Amino acid sequence: MPSSQWTEWPTREALSLVGVPRVRIALDIAVRASMAAWAVSSAYASGAFDGWRSVLPALGLLCCTAAVLGYRQTTLANRLLPSLGLLAAVAAVGAGAYAAGADVSSTVLWISASVMAMERMPLAPGLVTGVVMVSLFALVQDRSALGAGITMASVLLGGYSLRLDAQARSAGFRLLAQERAAREAEATSAALAERARIAREIHDVLAHSLSAQLVHLEAARLQIELGPEGPFREQILERVVAARVMAREGLAETRQALSALRGEMAPVEDYLRELGVADGAETEVTGERRQLTAEASQAVRRVAQEALTNARKHAPGAKVRMLLVYEDGEVALEVRDSGAAGQAGELGTSGSGYGLLGMRERAELLGGTLEAGPEGEGFVVRLRVPA
Repeated sequence: MPSSQWTEWPTREALSLVGVPRVRIALDIAVRASMAAWAVSSAYASGAFDGWRSVLPALGLLCCTAAVLGYRQTTLANRLLPSLGLLAAVAAVGAGAYAAGADVSSTVLWISASVMAMERMPLAPGLVTGVVMVSLFALVQDRSALGAGITMASVLLGGYSLRLDAQARSAGFRLLAQERAAREAEATSAALAERARIAREIHDVLAHSLSAQLVHLEAARLQIELGPEGPFREQILERVVAARVMAREGLAETRQALSALRGEMAPVEDYLRELGVADGAETEVTGERRQLTAEASQAVRRVAQEALTNARKHAPGAKVRMLLVYEDGEVALEVRDSGAAGQAGELGTSGSGYGLLGMRERAELLGGTLEAGPEGEGFVVRLRVPA
């Protein structure tokens, strides 16, 4: 046996009730209660506790119960000296019972302390403590060397078998936890691989198609500009330029979606600042920055994008302010515009737009909320999602 195993504590799982069936816990409690009842009844049956001393067995039971409960906690915390002290308290109660003439009670306490020492402490101090306890029992019982040796071996082996049983349960629990972690890692790896495949498909099809559209729209714009001037030319040029802007925005959104699928998204506050610069909006971030989940980050980005688009449509020229707040357990985004004359409530009366309706559904799926409506002279969009 390696020397380290003599000084190592049993694992935390072995010292706790993790993975122990309820039936086994009930049986252990029943056995301990039976032994306690046996020790107390034997103390009273010995005739040594009469008169005012009749309360001593009950007090001794309370002291031993407190010591055993404390011993479980100190061994769980791997504290050797307090554990030895609590076992010594149980042995002292046993010595008092023997001195009073309750031999059976003292035997139960000493053997129980020996078993607990072998079961829950490092093997070296547990073995020494067990040998001392069983030796006390053998000496007071005045047994032969052979009888004392058999008794000592039986008690120590019993405690050691309980220790091995707890360690086997601990090993099984750890293997189960490792298997679950491996399955989760495998599922995560498969999800990432699938997301990477989808990202490649989007890149190869949609991104290339949008890039080609941009090239053709730019060529069409140049051809139209070379043609004869007139109202028809201006109308066509305006539509081509608008289509080119939409294609560019679609390509940018596609690239963001690809970054999200690949897990390469920039921090959400950086994205909001870039978005604010492009749209002429003021951006402010408060709270302690932290990494958001992909779902929460994407929700914040989409809501900010949709709110700025609505502000351009329904309040052109209005001042827009974006506020991102990192709070405990969630992140909040507020997009507020100052409104345009005669148009402050237009979006609110039109049902907040299908875009914001979709964003509200996205927020609710994440366990968050989205509120949008006129406020003062402008329009406000507020998003809250767990993060």
